[in-house]
Amino acid sequence: MLSDLDGTHRHPERFSHRFAGQVAQARTALGEEQLPGIRLHDLRHTHATLLLADGVPVTIVSERSGHASATIPLTVYQHVHPGTSHEAADRFAALLEG
Repeated sequence: MLSDLDGTHRHPERFSHRFAGQVAQARTALGEEQLPGIRLHDLRHTHATLLLADGVPVTIVSERSGHASATIPLTVYQHVHPGTSHEAADRFAALLEG
């Protein structure tokens, strides 16, 4: 847990609130239609999604995201590879055709 210079602990929500305030300021300055609302936690999902889409192994993404096992990102981010099922079906068909 992070602490201030005097040793007092910072509550994790402090960062979320600060981030939300900065996003709100940016949305006001740019126009709400120019910048969608985003939570700090959404950056974690964006990070994992982009890494998986770029082919980074799920075990590495799981470690970087702080998940206890690779099962979580495999379940949550399976949408990143929508063509995977179609590709598997094509490969299976090729196997059947010999």
